[in-house]
Amino acid sequence: MFGIMNEIDVLLTKYNKAVPRYTSYPTVPYWYNFDGTERWEQNICKRYNAEKIQGISLYIHLPFCESLCTYCGCNKKITTNHNVEDEYIDAVLKEWRLYCDLLGEKPLIREIHLGGGTPTFFSACNLEKLLHGIFKTAVLHPQKEFGFEGHPNNTTIEHLTTLYNLGFTRVSYGVQDDDPVVQRSINRLQPFENVAKATENARKVGYESVNFDLIYGLPFQNKSGLENTFNKVIGLRPDRIAFYSYAHVPWKQKAQRLFDESNLPSPAEKLELYLTGKRLLTAAGYTDIGMDHFALPSDGLYKAWVDKTLHRNFMGYTTTHTNFLLGLGVSAISDVGNAYAQNQKELENYYRSIHAGKLDSVKGIFLTEDDEVIKRYILDIACQNKTVLNNEHLPLLQESTIPRLRELQYDGLVNFEGNDLTVTKRGMQFIRNICNAFDQYGINEGASAINMFSKAV
Repeated sequence: MFGIMNEIDVLLTKYNKAVPRYTSYPTVPYWYNFDGTERWEQNICKRYNAEKIQGISLYIHLPFCESLCTYCGCNKKITTNHNVEDEYIDAVLKEWRLYCDLLGEKPLIREIHLGGGTPTFFSACNLEKLLHGIFKTAVLHPQKEFGFEGHPNNTTIEHLTTLYNLGFTRVSYGVQDDDPVVQRSINRLQPFENVAKATENARKVGYESVNFDLIYGLPFQNKSGLENTFNKVIGLRPDRIAFYSYAHVPWKQKAQRLFDESNLPSPAEKLELYLTGKRLLTAAGYTDIGMDHFALPSDGLYKAWVDKTLHRNFMGYTTTHTNFLLGLGVSAISDVGNAYAQNQKELENYYRSIHAGKLDSVKGIFLTEDDEVIKRYILDIACQNKTVLNNEHLPLLQESTIPRLRELQYDGLVNFEGNDLTVTKRGMQFIRNICNAFDQYGINEGASAINMFSKAV
């Protein structure tokens, strides 16, 4: 039985609207199709020369999965044929060489994240081949930070050892939920013994940080089942936890149309699931970093949050702040500070472009001066939980942002005195909404935003 709504529940209901997760600004729905890549390539060279001294970040998208998790919104390719690994690795390495030729030197790499899909779909040997191919035409930063996403069912000790020996110190496991009924409904059967074993192996090898991804709002989830999952998870003491709201976007993800929506938690139930998870994490010593993320005080994510050095990009929160991120692989996104670009989203089109010797970014956006201003404020709120408004920017903010900030202040989510804006303790679970107050693109979207973004809670 779900509890009677209190003051925080009322606020959660009010602010539970469709808003972006702000891994970029402007957000992806407002990007446009690129007619060509010449301007993008010229911009890359210019930005690289300005930023290269601090090192660059790489996001490598590895799209293959052996089975379809029906909740998933990622770009993935379902297959049990592991012969696809070699062709894909060859294409990614060719794309990397195209970038190296464009930049005219061996880049200094400070950060790498292997995402997907399922990166551990690839054999340890092939992941080593991929990374060695990149490293031989690069320089590795002495303060590098490398991490990867692993599936508890197939992340082996060989995966962990191989990647650790290549410099990887962070691993993130998709746990989602331990309830067998929920797992069957989302086609992700994953015994908790596998989660425990993968975690034990990572620590045995020497990984500094283990993250678990959990989701609330999945079909058949209920409070008692979620409590059971969290009690097991907390018992393993992962260093950080991402507790995401299930993004139900069946207009974008065909697999989500398989769900009977009557089996999804109601809005009130979903709010209760979130509050239950947050309460259990807080009681276990985890700190709410903001935007779905919790960390133990010993973890680098918490330390970066305290030191105000936390950064956010398409890899999520990161403790390494570079202003130059290259995305490699199908659908991967690059962020070079003043522009974003996304690779071909269809695998065959990606192969065709790369084998033709083309860096074929098909979608993206070049930021205006106003966009760069707003992006900085959103990053401040998401990463530092505070910002200071510049008087020069007030004409840009006056019409829509300032009134929305005043309303957030009235609801106790921010302190807004003079030009100083600080997120309150209560406001920490409304970071997406506070960022949204600055967003100049979604002001007049109204109901249409419902079909663009997932709900905040």
